[in-house]
Formats: sequence, C-alpha cells, structure tokens
Amino acid sequence: MQTLKHRITSHIWGLAGMLTFLPLGGLGWALTSCSDLMDTDSELVENLEDNTLQHPTDSVYSVMGIIYKMQAIADRTVLLGELRSDLTTTTASASKDLKAIANFTIDEQNAYNRISDYYAVINNCNYFLKFINKDLVKNDRKVFEAEYAAVKAFRAWTYLQLALVYGNVPLVTEPVLTEIESENAMNLSPKSITEICNYFIDDIKDYVDTKLPVYGQINDMNSQKFFIPVRALLGDLCLWAGRYNEAATYYHDYLALRTDPHPTSTSTASWADVRTKEFRSFRSSLSYGYNNSECLCYIPMESNEFYGIKSQLNDIFNSTSINQDFASAKPTQRMYQLSAASNYCALYTKVDGSQDTIYAPKVNLEKSEYIGDLRFGTTYSYRISNKDRFARTSNEIQSIDKFNSAGVTLYRTSMLYLRYAEALNRAGFPQTAFAILKYGLYADIIQKQIDDYERATGGSLISFDGDNFTIENTQGIHSRGSGRADCDTLYKIPLPTTTLATRADTVAYQIPLVEDMIINEMALEGAFEGYRFYDLMRVALRRNDAAYLAAPVSLRNGTRDETLFSILSDRSNWYLKK
Repeated sequence: MQTLKHRITSHIWGLAGMLTFLPLGGLGWALTSCSDLMDTDSELVENLEDNTLQHPTDSVYSVMGIIYKMQAIADRTVLLGELRSDLTTTTASASKDLKAIANFTIDEQNAYNRISDYYAVINNCNYFLKFINKDLVKNDRKVFEAEYAAVKAFRAWTYLQLALVYGNVPLVTEPVLTEIESENAMNLSPKSITEICNYFIDDIKDYVDTKLPVYGQINDMNSQKFFIPVRALLGDLCLWAGRYNEAATYYHDYLALRTDPHPTSTSTASWADVRTKEFRSFRSSLSYGYNNSECLCYIPMESNEFYGIKSQLNDIFNSTSINQDFASAKPTQRMYQLSAASNYCALYTKVDGSQDTIYAPKVNLEKSEYIGDLRFGTTYSYRISNKDRFARTSNEIQSIDKFNSAGVTLYRTSMLYLRYAEALNRAGFPQTAFAILKYGLYADIIQKQIDDYERATGGSLISFDGDNFTIENTQGIHSRGSGRADCDTLYKIPLPTTTLATRADTVAYQIPLVEDMIINEMALEGAFEGYRFYDLMRVALRRNDAAYLAAPVSLRNGTRDETLFSILSDRSNWYLKK
C-alpha cells in the first residue's frame, strides 16, 4: 500500500518505481514558536540546481506533494471555524486541546495551533511557482499551465485561511530555503486580511479561464475536485476585501457558467406526511459527502493513519468504535434555538382540489431537533442506548451526517450561493439576495420578484440562462430545510413600516436586515462544517461591531456568558497566538 500522493502519481504516469522523492520534501519548515515563525531546517535544504521542475512527472508529483501538505490543515480548518462558534461546543470527553479551542484558551502548545503547517503549504507553493517552467510548450500546449494555476489557487486559499486564523501575517511569496531568507521573511511587515486578499486577487485573476488538472478517478475519488475553483476563490477574496460587486460577479460567473452550470438542485429535508398533518415522518435527499454533486472541492485524506494524515472529524463529531462512542463535540442550545426559530411551511392539496399552506407544529414532535428547520434534525441524531451502565463505551450515541474520512470539503454549491447572496446584498441588490433565499434564481423568478430598477442595474450580474436554470432544478436555499419557502408568507424581505424618502434609503434599511437573514441561513445550511465563526467575524468586521460575533457565541448555552462576551469583545482574541 502507498500514500495517496504515491497512488495518484502512479495512476497517472505508471512510473511509480521511477519517481524520485518529492524535491519539495526537502523544504519542510521547522516552525516551532513565535520567534521561529520562518525557521528552516538547514539539513533539509537541497541545492537549487538539484530542484528544477522540468518534467511532467516532477510537476504532478510536486502538486500532489502540496495537496499532501494541505492535509495537515484540513481538519483544523473545520475545527477552528466550528468549535469557536455559537453552534457547537465540546463534550466532557473532548481532549484538552479541543476544549481550549472552544474556550478561547489556545496556547502555543496546542496541537491545532501550528502556524508552520500553513507556511509549509505556502513555501512549497512558492517553490513550485518559482522553479516550474510555466512557459514550456509541447504540441502547441503549455505543459504546466493547469498545474501552475492550481498551485496559485492553493497558495491564495492557504493565505486566506492563515489570515483568518492568525490575523496579520507576513506575506512571503518567494521560497524560503536558507536561514538568511528565513530571517528576512520574519522581518517583513505583517499584512492585514484585506491586504492579503487584495494581493491574491491580482495574483490569480488571470487564471479564471485556465483549466485545472484532470487526473481521472483515483480510488473512487474525482481528482478534479482536489483543485480549488479559481472563480469561487476570487469571490471569497473579494468578499473579505469588501469588493462586493466583484465578489458577486465572480460567484455568479462560476455558478452560471454556461459550459458548467451549478443550479441549486431541489434536494430537501422535508416532512413526508403533510397530507395527514401528522408530522411524524420525514425524508431527506440532502447529501454532504465529498462524492456528491454539491461538493465542488475537497482536500483528499488518507484512508489509514499508517499512510499519512487521516481526517479525525468523523471521530470527533460522531460516536464511533474508535472513540468508544464518546463524541468530542455536540450542538449547542443556540443551534437548537436557531433551527427552531424557522417555520416549516408545507403546501398541501385540500379535498376540493385547491391548495393551501400549513405550518409544521413546534410542540409535540418526537424530538426537539425536528422543530423548525429540518436540516438540523435530519443531519444530527442523538439517542441513549441500553448498554450496561458499567460498559466502557458511552451509552450516548451521536451522529452528525456531514463527515467522512476520505475528504474534507472546502466548497459546496449551497454555501457558495449564500456567499453570492451576501455579496449581492452589500453591492446594493437586496431583492436579488433575498430571492436566493426564498425562490432561487431563474428567469421567471428574476422577472417576477425583482423590480425593474434592480434588474436593469444588476444586468448580467443577476442573469441566469433559461436552459440551465429552471424551476425543475432550482429552489431557494431556505427550502432545503424549511419546506416551501416560496409559499411562506411569513418569510419575506424586510420593509420599513413607512415609506422612506428615496429608494436608496429603503435599500440602506434593507441591507443589514437581509444580511442577518443570510447569516442565519448560513448557520442552518453550514452547521458543523467550519464556516460559522468566520461568517460572524466577516460581518462583525464589516460593521465595526465586535458584538455581532461576541453576542451569539456567548449565548451558546441559551443564556449569555458574560466572561466569554468580554473575551470576544476584544478582537485580538479572535485570532490564535503566533
């Protein structure tokens, strides 16, 4: 058996026995403390003349080596975004390091506080980008163009994660190979997240139309999804940089691309017995795994720790044989409250053939997880087993159907639509943003639900091809768990109680309120996936209001934790110590 990167390289080239060890492995960064942020192990630095990247096997092997390095930050991308949020907390069985994440007491010895792992990815990317012969042409084709674009995206994505986790960080774009270069990198002035985003927007924007590598199916995994879609990443960078029109454009152009469209789909979690009004059984066609159409990009992980890094998320969030059924993380009361605050609206046919709406009850349901939005109750389950009380395994069995050991998802269609909505709203298109939540965007809805002014102003930014986007494949994101949102008269765009002086005044009134609805929808749709803390952070920074993050997180347990609120009111505590 071989590691993932060896299996992939062997699959592509059939030359596993002829490949030399990945040159980039000689560039591992021994970053061990704040003072050694850019330290290198001089014994591992090879001579530059021995590290040229001129052959396709060198290129592919090096790209897979970068993906291998990304495995080290895959789990923490989820854990740092989720355990610090208001939706998830740790159990008594959690490790000290996991509890420290949730309690905002992460120190430099914490296993999830390894800034070196991010810079290991970045340094490998820098090395590849510097020494690959990107202009090499064979058979009228640039040999390394696809890999070059992919590595550019890896570096930009990793830097975005680095800035989200650590705040201001040095921007290093040249490979660090010597002690002197390491010291010089350490002395660079740290860059803010906005500066980081602006740099990488310029760095990757020319590669939006570059096709990414195609390595085929590898161990039942679609290797095309190993690579980060450049347009989607540009949308994220622009969103964090406050460049909302550009963010909305990139998201739109990715989702609506005629040659590769991404409609929302009509998958839902729904009550199955609406006609009888019993609300006792439900069905779900939602799927969150790496191998479904919702997943746009993921970091592939090893199937066994013996071969490398295996994701621990499934064993952290679920009761498994590995953890003797003792899960380490669980949903908070705040998660229950957010889900229950939604109304589930169903459309049913009466005896006379007419249709009407009915709302699911919020009392006398089998489980409290089923109140309101069904995405929570259909992805999370909890039960008490009848084990002997002296058994070594837990009798509390928990399952969160969002994790698997094969890959850690980075991009998913529904979440991308919600970021598109967020960008549209801030760009001055609240009606269109709300339509993404309630109806989905296709020609008929755009015509009926968005007024003439917003349609004319939005133009191609809110245009969706009539053949690729229809009522058959498109729905509002809220309908994924809250029934027929399009028929729900309680779910509506906020309007002022009195007519305001100008349209601009009305839009200004709506933007923060629609934004709140979008952020709540992100919680319902993306719970447990690692987005929540950063979604709250992004809006808190945008509004210059630390309480936007501090207040909900301090309400994890249903009542406000004043100590936690105080900690998070200081923005420096949003970031890990370097």
